[in-house]
Amino acid sequence: MEARYICRTFSNAPPKLQPAKPFAQFAASYDTNLKKKNETMTNVLNAMSREPRGNSKRARLYDKKQAQRADPEKELRAMDMERQIHRNWKHGDVYAPHDLSFVENQKWAKKKPRDRDVFDQLGINPLDEYKNMAMMQEYTTSMGRIKHRKETGLRAVNQRRISKAIRRAVGMGLIPSVHKHPEMLEVDAEKKNRRLYMQQLREAIWAPSPATIRGQPTQLSCDSNGERLAYASNKSIFLRSIDHPSHATQYTSHTATTTVARFSPSGYYVASGDVTGTVRVWDCVGEGATKGTYQIISGRINDLAWDGESQRLIAVGEGKEKFGHCITADSGNTVGEISGHSSQINSVSVRQQRPFRAATGSDDTSLAFFHGAPYKFNTSLRKHQRYIYGVAFSPNGGSLVSVGADRKVWLFDGKTGEARSEIGRDEHRGSIFAVSWAKDSRRFVTSSADQTVKIWDVEAGKAVQTWRMGEEGAVSIQDHQVGVVWPAGRSDGLVISLNLMGDLNYLQEGIPKPQRVVQGQQKNITAVTSSTQPTSDPTFFAGSSDGRIVAWDTATGTGETIDGDAHKNYISGLAASGGRIYSVGWDDTLRSIDVSAKTFTGSFTRTDGQPRGVCCSRDGKYTFVATHKGITMLSQKDNLVTRQVSTSYSPTTIAAGESHIAVGGDDSVQHMFNIDLSHLKDVPPYPSQVTAFAFSPSSNHYLAVGMASGKIVVYEPNNPTPVTERWSSHTGRVTSIDWDEQGERAVSGGLDTNIFVWSIAKPGQRISVNAAHKEGVNGVRWLGRDRVLSAGGDAAVKVWKVEGTV
Repeated sequence: MEARYICRTFSNAPPKLQPAKPFAQFAASYDTNLKKKNETMTNVLNAMSREPRGNSKRARLYDKKQAQRADPEKELRAMDMERQIHRNWKHGDVYAPHDLSFVENQKWAKKKPRDRDVFDQLGINPLDEYKNMAMMQEYTTSMGRIKHRKETGLRAVNQRRISKAIRRAVGMGLIPSVHKHPEMLEVDAEKKNRRLYMQQLREAIWAPSPATIRGQPTQLSCDSNGERLAYASNKSIFLRSIDHPSHATQYTSHTATTTVARFSPSGYYVASGDVTGTVRVWDCVGEGATKGTYQIISGRINDLAWDGESQRLIAVGEGKEKFGHCITADSGNTVGEISGHSSQINSVSVRQQRPFRAATGSDDTSLAFFHGAPYKFNTSLRKHQRYIYGVAFSPNGGSLVSVGADRKVWLFDGKTGEARSEIGRDEHRGSIFAVSWAKDSRRFVTSSADQTVKIWDVEAGKAVQTWRMGEEGAVSIQDHQVGVVWPAGRSDGLVISLNLMGDLNYLQEGIPKPQRVVQGQQKNITAVTSSTQPTSDPTFFAGSSDGRIVAWDTATGTGETIDGDAHKNYISGLAASGGRIYSVGWDDTLRSIDVSAKTFTGSFTRTDGQPRGVCCSRDGKYTFVATHKGITMLSQKDNLVTRQVSTSYSPTTIAAGESHIAVGGDDSVQHMFNIDLSHLKDVPPYPSQVTAFAFSPSSNHYLAVGMASGKIVVYEPNNPTPVTERWSSHTGRVTSIDWDEQGERAVSGGLDTNIFVWSIAKPGQRISVNAAHKEGVNGVRWLGRDRVLSAGGDAAVKVWKVEGTV
């Protein structure tokens, strides 16, 4: 019972002390008095409710509160709303509907002090741990400074205790005062060597294509030497060699879908943005360490621009309160404001010479001109009638060009912002998405939705060369040119354009056709296989969630998109047999690919349900398709259905051996069939769902079973006793398993982003690659005896060298 106290003062005389009453008597008298008071209050309220009240403001307010009390649910909803509104609104404040949103109100919420921290949870007094140098070093910087409470996350009391413990350890000479302890530096060196070892294991990254969106520009950036190309793809940033596209590096620190990446003029750093409005500045020469992470706006970052000194950075995009901001690259301090627009900003460019100037193009059809630094709004120019998609200062700073959805090209003075002229009216027949200058500042190149890329001469005011992509006279949406860059530092006049499919077209001045087309996946890779032709360098096939299948030449690392009547969406399985690749997708079709021609054969077979997987018999006669309804057996000779088996469970994966078919179901049971689909046996249920199968070569007949829990069990198909159950290092769903040619080692990949190489001879040992693919590993295949190919959610294909024995 909660005690309530009422303090009353009757006189100035001191109170008289009353003898203490027994507790039971006191409690009884307290309850009686409280009951009388409640009855009196109830009678008063009833009398008030019966009395007629006027139409006064106080009476109406009282009626409103009484009505709320009569509806408890309504009162609770009102209390919940009040609890979410942290801002103290005052009379006369002006607000927008967005100001009442949950995200905006969280900015006004007061942070509550921690009730418990790590020391409280472990029951440790930091003062008693002053001899624990590992713990002390955890709360100090690399220069020996004590970390702030914002970094440690400790309560004030424990922060003072750990600070006192660190000073005590320094005073006693247990830890250095200006750097980490030598033993801790040795541990850090081991971690660094481990990362370097992983990089040594990775031989190559075959990068995906840039991410594109129909009707929006895609930004491409080139370094000052004209050697590397930077672009965004999924949640990663890729730096790709222009001359050797199979050589690339990947930056994976973004936690959301990336949108743009820009090299600094010095060539040492890259700034990249994502859809959450976060900008990261990182080292592109060394290990890719992040130098700074800054929250710029509350929406997508559309473009970035460096100044000529590689010190300041302007980020623009689709914000709420603002559409851009200017910061220093090393600290994130504000060095100007980006204003003058009423809609999202699509492009930004900075003059590389002093006095600095900046220009932005927006969906509000205006071009804003800024003076800096610090950058301040100077003027707004409205020469376009529709969205402005691209702005760019010439390398010498003398000119500024803008392009947009109205198919116009405008030139401005690079120092004053005054409009000079419009050139090439009606040259482009579609929206102009991107523009880039040549290093001589006399020419620039544009790319358009009319499938053309044009080079313009500034003095002549006209286009001097045009490339048209796609078939002559045919309209192709996939050939819309949404990005372009003219790499500086090169003498060969190379221009690189990007189409909506993500293909990079290498264009040469004076040559009417592209010299090279670099292709790859754009979306999450969901299925992989390799050709079975007897060659030392087989072809690696990868299917993605958008229905695209790419054939990768393992000798050169180049990809080629399979032409023909392709799947319309998610590829759920690939299998190789007799010079053909069989694929199934969520368009409920089975299709085949000619490996030598790298094209679909044109014929397809409808499945009886949504396909979950596909496999082929080793004699090259039959194809087996698992759908959510059952299993279908088809003849590879004419693609006719030979037999169908309906199942009471929903199959999840399927694999074919020499004389057995293994099927995993959502009932967590391994179902075994003969090669003619006659039922053989069921293995007792596993603790979790079966997600991957792999039969070893015919020399030893092993079957590896991967599960959703991350465990892998190896059987002999005719023996119910497991060969080994010790392959259990994955912490997530096992997505793919593959055996080497001898059938003694297996490689596995999982959603935990890790790859493991296992051995039957030494089941307790393994070779591991951690964080192999961002968003998980979806496919692994052996390439010879000492190399492994992998593909994953980042849409990249990677080659790993297997060193050591297991």
